[in-house]
Amino acid sequence: MAGFNPCRNVFRNGEDLDRSRIPIQKIKLKPFLVRDPELRRQIREKLNELKPTGTREEQYCDYSYRFEEGEERIAIKQYTNGKLQFQGVGGDLYKNILDVVITLYNLKYPNAKLSVDDYIKYEPGETEASKKGSSGKTEREVPLPHIGTDESGKGDYFGPMVIAGVFVNESIKAKLEASGIKDSKLLSDKRCRELAAEIRIVSSGKFIEVEMPPERYNELYDKFKKERKNLNHLLAWGHARAIESLLEKSPCSYAVADQFGNERFILSKLMEKGKKLQLIQTPRAERYIAVAAASILARDRFLARMEKLSQEYGVLLPKGASDRVIQPALDIIKKRGIDELKKIAKLHHKTTQKILERIQTQHNTSV
Repeated sequence: MAGFNPCRNVFRNGEDLDRSRIPIQKIKLKPFLVRDPELRRQIREKLNELKPTGTREEQYCDYSYRFEEGEERIAIKQYTNGKLQFQGVGGDLYKNILDVVITLYNLKYPNAKLSVDDYIKYEPGETEASKKGSSGKTEREVPLPHIGTDESGKGDYFGPMVIAGVFVNESIKAKLEASGIKDSKLLSDKRCRELAAEIRIVSSGKFIEVEMPPERYNELYDKFKKERKNLNHLLAWGHARAIESLLEKSPCSYAVADQFGNERFILSKLMEKGKKLQLIQTPRAERYIAVAAASILARDRFLARMEKLSQEYGVLLPKGASDRVIQPALDIIKKRGIDELKKIAKLHHKTTQKILERIQTQHNTSV
């Protein structure tokens, strides 16, 4: 990498692409009425993917989640009578949560025609429509062709982490847009899997899926930890492998990825093919069609592997990392032993400690 300046013509951390204008605000949102069991399941599943800071059991509630980020403090409760309640103060995170809930709600009830803009107070004179500007575009253009990467499974206790990459040129971009490609977090699992099949056909082999099975993931995590590195470095390693593999098939000069750390994390792990790459990292990068397509491929691969693991172990493995994963983990340990856990789960999650404590409690009780 000698002589390579990673800052050259790179948009610093995506700041030129995305400047948030959502102030911290008190949430004044009337409860949604969510009585349909399948819609409830979908919303809960997507909220789990956003990694709640805390969960708790409450009377008359299916679930109670707490999200915290910076100054934001958001409580979400799904009552058994159907009311989905939001409380607290929020900003960008609040908008991300609303994006998920409202998209799923509108898919179920098309006539509802709910809009996030109706629930968010932007800075004076600014709305999502005004942010587009006179050009009608929500982001600065990234020259074509380029590569988009995204991951799935990072916040899930069970299953692999998958990083996918998709190469787009004018032709592929047009076909993906015509297919209605959007961020996998805004899609049901069923729709995600349908679109993934379409993406693989449309992209004509110009995609890559890098899967890290739990056992390999745990090995790499421990290795990076010994080097005083964190999960962001592991993510960067996976994104770099996806980019390098795609560059072998389809050379280009640009790549777009979600913001999860300093762009040097990825740039430092790119090898010969990626030395001249101009990397753009930005929050909510899924608004770029290449990244959105990559998010769908990664999610589809993750879901397929979760199904296979569930069949192999004879236990339905829940997605997410809430306390719902504890009992299935205990059942597998009882059948196959504690060493089996590293083959199906990402052990650095705090959930592992809860599982070990539960085992110790059961042991003490039986003695």
